[in-house]
Amino acid sequence: MLKKAYEWSSSWTGTIVIVLTIIFFIAQAFVIPSGSMKNTMLIGDMLFVKKFSYGIPTPRIPWLEIKVLPDFNDNGHLIAADGPERGDIVVFRYPHDEKIHYVKRAIATGGDLVALSGKNLLLHLKEGDDFIKKNYKENEYISYDNKLWLVNPYRKEHPGIHNDPSVTMDGYQPGKLFNMLPLKIPEGEYFMMGDNRDHSNDSRFWGTVKYKFIVGKPWFIYFSWDDKKEIRWNRMFRTPEGIEKDLIGKDLRIEHTKGIY
Repeated sequence: MLKKAYEWSSSWTGTIVIVLTIIFFIAQAFVIPSGSMKNTMLIGDMLFVKKFSYGIPTPRIPWLEIKVLPDFNDNGHLIAADGPERGDIVVFRYPHDEKIHYVKRAIATGGDLVALSGKNLLLHLKEGDDFIKKNYKENEYISYDNKLWLVNPYRKEHPGIHNDPSVTMDGYQPGKLFNMLPLKIPEGEYFMMGDNRDHSNDSRFWGTVKYKFIVGKPWFIYFSWDDKKEIRWNRMFRTPEGIEKDLIGKDLRIEHTKGIY
């Protein structure tokens, strides 16, 4: 029995079936295409995405992005599960073009309120004021419009989150980098932002992400190189969580290129 299984797995047919099973249901390779997640994830990081983190997405043929099976549940998943939690780094399909994959951090989930004031992220949790008072320190939130709002949450736990001080209103940057009126997140949807806050094309500009577009969670980096094609050995086989721990207490000022990406 074991011999037959080995012989089958060693054949071309067996190898293809095994590889496609892994790609469809377990993990898929993904390359960080932009600097929107600096300093947590860098351009040139090649990682595996854990596709079973938030259920099992409807399988598609890689690169061609053709669905192998119909979307039976009309939610983009063969098997549905809990979606991303606040603070998770998530790989998802761009809502306006499903063939494009993005990677951002889930800032808010269904029922939360999100706003921006002078680049400061304000978050009112759907659990309400009593929950905020119980779980957060007084210097972590403010009172506005008869609600309590967390001010710049996530930065302590995720030190890669930062702003670029050279991006100012005088530079005629998009207004939503600085200020945004309160937005309530619909149930089953997520507000995504890049850690490189002033250089990220995200939910501030094109809206929330529905569960059906969620693909998975970054697992680990299997290879990484910079723009000079020099290998970043210190990032090999690292998880985003491990990299974030290394960033604690470091000077994270970096050089930025112009624009949003």
